[in-house]
Amino acid sequence: MVRPTHAIVDLGAIESNLRAIAAFVEHGGGPPFDPRSSAAPAPGLPRAAPPRIIAVVKANAYGHGSMSVGLALERAGAAMLACADIEEGIVLRKAGVRIPILVFGALGISDLDGVFEYALTPTISTPSAGRALAAAAERHANPVASVFRRKDLRLHCHLKIDTGMNRLGFRHDNLARTLPEIAASEHLAIDAVYTHFATADDPEHPAFALQRERFERACATIAQLGIRPEWRHAANSAALLRDERVWYDFVRPGLLLYGIVPPPLAATLPLRPALSLHSRIVHVKGTRPGEGTGYGLTSVSDTARTSAIGPAGYADGLDRRLAGRGFMLVRGRRVPIVGSVCMDMTMIDVTGIAVSPGDDVVIVGEQDGGSLDVREIAAAIGTIPYELLCRVGTRIERQYV
Repeated sequence: MVRPTHAIVDLGAIESNLRAIAAFVEHGGGPPFDPRSSAAPAPGLPRAAPPRIIAVVKANAYGHGSMSVGLALERAGAAMLACADIEEGIVLRKAGVRIPILVFGALGISDLDGVFEYALTPTISTPSAGRALAAAAERHANPVASVFRRKDLRLHCHLKIDTGMNRLGFRHDNLARTLPEIAASEHLAIDAVYTHFATADDPEHPAFALQRERFERACATIAQLGIRPEWRHAANSAALLRDERVWYDFVRPGLLLYGIVPPPLAATLPLRPALSLHSRIVHVKGTRPGEGTGYGLTSVSDTARTSAIGPAGYADGLDRRLAGRGFMLVRGRRVPIVGSVCMDMTMIDVTGIAVSPGDDVVIVGEQDGGSLDVREIAAAIGTIPYELLCRVGTRIERQYV
């Protein structure tokens, strides 16, 4: 059975978006722009080979469903997937993903066996994580019991450098003290080094350029310490659009894969939004002048009003701030959300529109020439598209097309 409120996820759109990103970086398409900024885009750079794509599928593939999306991205040519933690990586492996899976997040000592059992690529972002992974790799290096699929029986990892975000990673200016233990380990192989930008979506902020410079200095220091990773990567979706100099060997698109350009940036990439959110009217009710609607009776009309009730609320991921600010689509027309967004229901003003129970409602997407996109909805309530997508609730069935 399908609940009235459901999401439709277009896997063809996700595959198409990945191919569009791959073509963009292959041909050095030139970074798009922030329409608010007068800064010139960075010049194109000669490179031996175009960067490959690490497709980011953390947080259940930004709400789209990591198992189906991960397999689609593998089919479309992603070199690697990336997730937040070991548990997310295990879900992908159990779904049948065979390409490398990078784990971004901090690693707990108690759950490291999953790295080996499911052939995941962990990130070393602290000295303690490095020690724990080296010890676990030593235990798992028994040639009889080993789950390694490589001849050298070392654990292959990526190394994260903190260049200014002050979250995870080895500090860029303290590597001579913190990295020698990692460099000396015979059980760890550092395949790649990477960083993450704190202000990639803000072209006016000077930290972006500073982080790039710090990362390149850190890479030189790492080489001096005897660690020579084969690859470097730094560019998330916004950085990918902004500056070709940070493409390096891999780029790490997330939001772009799902057809959305990180605000406030603009892009000419031929992207297609992959997720639409649908429901059906379950009841139509008239109210008299002066009557309110919903909890707190906050939405009072001076005239008679017709409201339709849809079975979706904040338990499904709808933000309560949408009340009085947001819209839905009914018969292709935008109708305002009225009253408070409830746990399981939301009311919309359909005065003057002939509607009946069972009629389609679009919360995100297109209908009969009308459209509501995630960027617009996020801007209306003062948040970001990432949050709205990730909050699409688990009880909403994803239908894949």
